[in-house]
Amino acid sequence: MSGPVVVGVDGSRSNLAVVEAAAKAAERLGVGLELTQVVGWPAQAGRFGIPTWESDGTAGRESRTSALAEAERHAHSAAPRVRISREVLVGEPENVLERESRTASLTVVGADGAQGYGALRKGSLAGRLSARSSGPLLVVRGRPNPAGPVLLVVHGTSTLRGAAEFAFAEASARGADLVAVQLRNVSAARPYGGSAPAVTEDEEDAELAAALAGLRERYPDVTLRCRRPRGRSRRALVEASSDSQLLVVGARGRFGFVGLPLDPVCQVALREADCPVALVRC
Repeated sequence: MSGPVVVGVDGSRSNLAVVEAAAKAAERLGVGLELTQVVGWPAQAGRFGIPTWESDGTAGRESRTSALAEAERHAHSAAPRVRISREVLVGEPENVLERESRTASLTVVGADGAQGYGALRKGSLAGRLSARSSGPLLVVRGRPNPAGPVLLVVHGTSTLRGAAEFAFAEASARGADLVAVQLRNVSAARPYGGSAPAVTEDEEDAELAAALAGLRERYPDVTLRCRRPRGRSRRALVEASSDSQLLVVGARGRFGFVGLPLDPVCQVALREADCPVALVRC
């Protein structure tokens, strides 16, 4: 996809780190950066619910202009060659960004409303958008290790190919190693009840090798290492993320459309990983 990287701008200081991460992502992908600020409907909306910017007041307009200008300065500083555009859109942030994600190469948001060790607060924008975005979603969180590898979470074959393609491309662009972490027995569980046929480790290894064979040829510069940690999958995922610069995880379908939650692996990654998380729809 050749669409821009879309990042939500909210005017907060913490959001500037998200904007910088989005700018660097746009530079790696060779696409433009779209700074998107979402505002709610003004109290004095025009006819048929269409807002007029005059009703929003001078202070509101100046605040938006200032926030976007500061975001653009930080984006330009992080990636001077990236083309930057601005948009002010009206609506609910999750609805607007979901719509923008349909044509974006990547949508970027922060782990807003974090509590404790960066865990997503229930109802946060990142949490809501993760169940609805159409394209890849990057949630900026944790304390990434710039010298660490890109981490590909392997948790079943239905999400492997799309996530692996994204992970290889990111590892190549970052000049990083790629570590594929095979989580034990996760592929035998369904996120919304029931059970799937058991898959042996040999079958998982064969499927992983087949899925990655073409990508290893396409990205010969990427060093791939595979790990199969023992013990609890949740702990293994969180521990692996502590020394990584990016975690990539695949999600099956658009669960938000039918009202079903993300599977447990995606939820753990988004809520507890100690580095940015890329959620790739497969």
